[in-house]
Amino acid sequence: MVPPDHPESNFGAAKRLLLERVDIPGENIHRIRGEMDPRLAAQEYEAALRQYFSRGTSEFKTGEEWPPFDLVYLGMGDDGHTASLFPGTAALHELNRWVVANHIPKLDTWRVTLTQRRINAAGRIVFMVTGAGKSEALKQVLEGPRDPERFPAQLIRSEKETLVWLVDREASRGLKNGSGRASPV
Repeated sequence: MVPPDHPESNFGAAKRLLLERVDIPGENIHRIRGEMDPRLAAQEYEAALRQYFSRGTSEFKTGEEWPPFDLVYLGMGDDGHTASLFPGTAALHELNRWVVANHIPKLDTWRVTLTQRRINAAGRIVFMVTGAGKSEALKQVLEGPRDPERFPAQLIRSEKETLVWLVDREASRGLKNGSGRASPV
């Protein structure tokens, strides 16, 4: 929850590294306003998404509960979090909202995140996981017992069976060979 010109702004980084380099209409860019109260920012962002999807230019039909994004691209932290769905936080249990403010006690900060149901409705979900520091969490997420309270990335299960894991050798080092769920790239 920082302004877009702050060094820790995800939107600022995305703008510099991608959005300024591609020809994309400004009306297709919807950012979370990190400079405002997180609860208000979450409400505003959800309202913007609902308005976008109800404008009749996508396959979403007004009144459908979960219009799909074409693609959701995610990372995973060394604690098994994804998006801003962190272990033991309230956002893990939200099933009705598209977007929520989520307090992260271990970081003593607020984040705004899409909810698991919003992410899971996507046409395709891609995880990119790199680095040896994430190997234990990745092993637990893919091969361990189901415990999404501890490993929130386990909540992400594509409704359309189009979940892809891209992992490097370091992150995948603890995975069983041939598990069929992840292959090093």
